[in-house]
Amino acid sequence: MKTSAPGRTCGISLLLLLLLAALHMTTARKNDIDIYSLTVDSKVSSRFAHTVVTSRVVNKADTMQKATFQVELPRRAFITNFSMIIEGVTYPGIIKKKAAAQEQYSAAVARGESAGLVKAAGRKTEQFQVSVSVAPAAKVTFKLVYEELLKRHLGAYELLLKVQPQQLVKHLQMDIHIFEPQGISFLETESTFMTNELADALTVSQNKTKAHIQFKPMLSQQKSSGQQDTVLDGNFIVRYDVNRTSSGGSIQIENGYFVHYFAPEGLPTIPKNVIFVIDKSSSMSGRKMQQTREALIKILDDLSPNDQFNLISFSGDAAQWKPLLVPASAENVNQARSYAAGIQAHGGTDINHAVLMAVQLLNSAKQEELMPEGTVSLIILLTDGDPTMGETNPARIQRNVKEAIDGQYSLFCLGFGFDVSYAFLEKLALDNGGLARRIYEDSDSALQLQDFYQEVANPLLTAVTFEYPSNVVEEVSQDNFRLLFKGSEIVVAGKLRDQSPDVLSAKVRGQLHMQNITFQTESRVAEQEKEFQSPKYIFHSFMERLWAYLTIQQLLEQMVSASATEKQALETRALNLSLHYCFVTPLTSMVVTKPDGREGSEVAEKPMETNRENRHKNFYLGRPYSRLHTTGDRGFRLTAGTSGKIANDPGRAGPRGPLNSPRPYPDYLTAGESVLPDMLAPSVPERMIHGMDLRAKDVPAVASDSITGRLGERKASGSSTDLPQPAKTASPPGTTAAVPAPIQAPPIILTLPGQSVDRLCVDIKHSQGPMNLLSDPDQGIEVTAQYETERAQFSWIEVTFKNPQLQVRASPEHVVVTRNRKNSAYKWKETLFSVTPSLKMTMDEAGLLLLSSPDRVTIGLLPWDGPGEGLRLLLRDTDRFSSRVGGTLGQFYQDVLWGPPAAADDSKRTLRVQGLDYSATRLLKLDYQEGSPGTEISCWSIEL
Repeated sequence: MKTSAPGRTCGISLLLLLLLAALHMTTARKNDIDIYSLTVDSKVSSRFAHTVVTSRVVNKADTMQKATFQVELPRRAFITNFSMIIEGVTYPGIIKKKAAAQEQYSAAVARGESAGLVKAAGRKTEQFQVSVSVAPAAKVTFKLVYEELLKRHLGAYELLLKVQPQQLVKHLQMDIHIFEPQGISFLETESTFMTNELADALTVSQNKTKAHIQFKPMLSQQKSSGQQDTVLDGNFIVRYDVNRTSSGGSIQIENGYFVHYFAPEGLPTIPKNVIFVIDKSSSMSGRKMQQTREALIKILDDLSPNDQFNLISFSGDAAQWKPLLVPASAENVNQARSYAAGIQAHGGTDINHAVLMAVQLLNSAKQEELMPEGTVSLIILLTDGDPTMGETNPARIQRNVKEAIDGQYSLFCLGFGFDVSYAFLEKLALDNGGLARRIYEDSDSALQLQDFYQEVANPLLTAVTFEYPSNVVEEVSQDNFRLLFKGSEIVVAGKLRDQSPDVLSAKVRGQLHMQNITFQTESRVAEQEKEFQSPKYIFHSFMERLWAYLTIQQLLEQMVSASATEKQALETRALNLSLHYCFVTPLTSMVVTKPDGREGSEVAEKPMETNRENRHKNFYLGRPYSRLHTTGDRGFRLTAGTSGKIANDPGRAGPRGPLNSPRPYPDYLTAGESVLPDMLAPSVPERMIHGMDLRAKDVPAVASDSITGRLGERKASGSSTDLPQPAKTASPPGTTAAVPAPIQAPPIILTLPGQSVDRLCVDIKHSQGPMNLLSDPDQGIEVTAQYETERAQFSWIEVTFKNPQLQVRASPEHVVVTRNRKNSAYKWKETLFSVTPSLKMTMDEAGLLLLSSPDRVTIGLLPWDGPGEGLRLLLRDTDRFSSRVGGTLGQFYQDVLWGPPAAADDSKRTLRVQGLDYSATRLLKLDYQEGSPGTEISCWSIEL
């Protein structure tokens, strides 16, 4: 992007994931380009999302300024329309065949302008960006429309937003309307920027089939404490699912088109034969190998006793763990865990030999009748690089594997990081009835691997085919599928013929473990047509567009593994549909024309997954570039001068430290232009800029026992008020005065309801294996933990809820929330606000995670970095425990009997709990419950 004048660049942007857009700041003059209105209207009708983002800005400066409109949208979404209204004149985007747009694209490149408007951004997003010069006092309206069919993943659909306006917006409003004729079974909202003050700006209403989520914060709610900066900075997520029946089918009809959703409930899982093929070449050493071992050990624990499995690890050669498939018995799984824990990285990469070994292993088991009839056979390949040994030609490897598998098994390929050739793995998988997935090299890589396994861990049906009366329907999308997995959904769409009957019937055939099964569904056309008449929830001809979207996506996927002749026919059909329905797909481009005499035309093209790898090379055309490191999907703008140094920081070429995944110097970047966020490599912790962690707290040095590592504690007497101060003593000449050991925070502080005494501080001196801290069947809560006595801290704490079925596992690194087998990782001290009808989950900037609901005990988790560092547990509203509460801590919420103070020392007492006596001593401790740095309290301390 070119600057409009030296020192006067003033673009403003708002990063939004899925539903928000706006303008981004590149200098300190925040008020030159002002966003006075930003609205998002998203209508989700039967899983199909139609989103309109409208941003209105005004140039408040007395000179021409450049405004940049920037939106992050889902990678599976297709842009359908874009327009700019400048001084009353509309400048539309026109969608053309990619070749036809090449002339405008080439001309823009020749002028040195930014020709590509859409670039790969985060894991799941692409970034659309366009800039335009704005005259003084002039207003510009940007409007972007895109559409996407939401995909069911592990039992839920998900809308994921990122809100980062970087300025206050007078009129900021998001409206999400959801209409699901099957009925909405659950609805959840989650945010990483929401506070209790902002929560008032969020309203959620829901009935049986419809939901409306609105976020409309006032200016006062957007302000950070005591400043004019906005607090809106983070993710906003909506998750939901629909009601299911045993027949599993729902046929919906609108305006002459139908869509058939299929996800039956209550089917048993088909036993599987699975072989894990794990790359252990040198490039997997270090963090990658550690995460792979961690994920593999967890995955092995999830195998069903009816499954059979084996492991193959490979580098330049390949080795089987066992000569044959073995049952997933407890003994075999334990042995496999030990084997996985010992895998070490070294050598080259011979993918061909390893995968063919897995195929031969399955073939041998089949020939020797070791694979039970009706089971499903899967090969899961994990690799992080191109083949470097043995057969290295990708095309020959693909041919070898396809011939060997011969349609008998499904191959799933996981590409770890960006060094791997994703195009090679994608074709390898699609050729053999599987799919490819990129595993991002990040702190949650192990969770990504586990989540992928959960997607394919529970096959329900094989050889699934959909049948419709040929005289009733036409132009049906893909209607046969190799596998259906638990938590997913198959979608088929088509067109009704002109003389269609009143009732549309369908049959879905498939194979269970040991039998064939047929599902029959029918739908009354007139009733369905009437169902979709509400203009508030429905956009025009949405089902026809859904059919076109689904068909194009399937044609693009089929092109990957098609022959040259087939590929041409598939491409022609996909192109024609893309042009007819105005979708920006990999086959089309959108030309955006700007005001004459000011700027030329720019071209928006759909990035391909395989092109994402090209961003991670060290140099482009031999030129280095300046970089700013970030973590996750956060976006930053960096102004590069002629020397490539960071603006306003002479002499620096970027932050110090290791460089990860370098990206190319773009051909359109010249002196004085801005490096776009998609070129910023994830590397250092969030908010760490120029080597400084802006979140760091000053923690005083503390003395500790050199043998046990335990921090010292001081004894207190009397009540918790008027705490005594340590006496000052003179040191002998020539000696150093002893420094009193600091007060430590106990692992657990309990407030006992109905007691005359105050808080109880619990120290754990003896622990072997996981501990059951709390268990209350009436509350539907269980808390378990692992305590390390040598380090005097919890290595993990896990909270399990029965309703909703949810598990929260906290470790010093992060918090992992598991919903319906899907894992979500959250970093400590990043705000979180998640609400369901039966559970509220919040985390503040201090890292305090609270799990609460109106009738439950509130459980808190905290990463404590003060004296006695480690995880801490908090309990509030403990009067809500039932009489059946138990566990190491739960026992203290039964009848507790206190003995009188000891005659010789009133700082000692005895308490009896369930027939056991505990000695309690009044000590000074550090109270962590209100956050760092903590306050001194006097409490009764006991040891367990």
